[in-house]
Amino acid sequence: MSRTSADSRGARPAWRDALAAVAAGFAVMAAVSAAGLACAGAARLPGAAFPHVVAAVVVLAAGGSVDVAGGEGLLRAEGGLALLPLSVSLAGALTAGLLFLRPLRHRAVAGGRELLARAGPLVLLWLAALAGTALLARQDFAVSPGDPALEDASELLGPAPTVGFRADLPATLLFGLLWIAGLLLVALLVSRRAPLPARLVRFHAAVRPAASATVVLLLAYVALGLGAGLLAAATRGQPDRAFAVILLALPNLAWLALTLGYGGAWDGRADGPFGLPVPQALDRVVRDADRSAVDVADLARQDGRMWWLVAVTALALLGTGLLAALRSPAHVRPRQHALHLAAALGAAALAVSLLASVDAHFGLALMGIGDAGGLGTTVELLPVLWRNVGLAVLWGAVAGFLGALLARPVHRRAAARGRSAARGR
Repeated sequence: MSRTSADSRGARPAWRDALAAVAAGFAVMAAVSAAGLACAGAARLPGAAFPHVVAAVVVLAAGGSVDVAGGEGLLRAEGGLALLPLSVSLAGALTAGLLFLRPLRHRAVAGGRELLARAGPLVLLWLAALAGTALLARQDFAVSPGDPALEDASELLGPAPTVGFRADLPATLLFGLLWIAGLLLVALLVSRRAPLPARLVRFHAAVRPAASATVVLLLAYVALGLGAGLLAAATRGQPDRAFAVILLALPNLAWLALTLGYGGAWDGRADGPFGLPVPQALDRVVRDADRSAVDVADLARQDGRMWWLVAVTALALLGTGLLAALRSPAHVRPRQHALHLAAALGAAALAVSLLASVDAHFGLALMGIGDAGGLGTTVELLPVLWRNVGLAVLWGAVAGFLGALLARPVHRRAAARGRSAARGR
């Protein structure tokens, strides 16, 4: 058998597995976004716009870019949007990542060429699917000024304004490439069963235990947020609103709570009739023009129960340190655990801060001046990066060191059982 025919046979499973991962990832993202948008009332949008809005949310979730633009006329709609629906992103990432890793499980070592041969088809098919979705992500809506005087003026000044969205295809493909490449890299780093190239196996003990424990921490916060969201849907009324938040932005709020719990801060501002789908305490704080940044103390002044975020986060981080230590070889020293977890939590805090940020604005401008009709709104929630990342590194070092000390008795008992078993043989 020639080498060419062998390579051809080896490539077929890679393309088949990649197609399955991409199809399943986009199907899950479309289903989650459609369900979330339906709960938010988007199914009632005019002009058969619902599939186009679903496509736009999927594009955003997959790392793409969607531009908001106004129509023609002197009375124009103006807007901008920069946010990531992380519930949809997480659903797609977990689906595609698990299917990418599935053929590679139960192996300790894989060549770099083999990993690239597995990743390459998936990246190409992912970008093709993202491009097709981006072409569908476009729609225009007529905007009513909401003010009788402006409605009369619009008859003289030109046609009624429209606002629409368009996926920016070049930016979508660029950021989508970074998104899928980052996902595959993280999947290889955090999986304890996925193979690594032989030259990188020695880094397994330094990277994977802390990285996988950090991912468990992030998913645990999402699970806690899910429980809180379901409780709110059952007890506080407006279940559709609660399910819309769960299906579209649950990790945004859960990971925001994590950063606030360990002392992080966010710059927030909300002006106008619209706001963030966040707890009332946070909404009231971000509408306060006198504060500079939002932290847990600001929230506690609105609702004293917010101090529980600190206690929950402290226990969660200590558990993360213990889990990382238990998954590491017994010979790793506490100071090494502290360094590994500090690096992992710092990287996670940086990613979470960038992914969960929100920057959106919308308004009507008359001849390019001012906000007409009272519809102007600005919603911002931007991270204080030095504080979020710096405190995550500090907490990671402390949690890693304490976790290593707590794991020592477990490692000793495991070593004793191993010696006893060896003597028995």
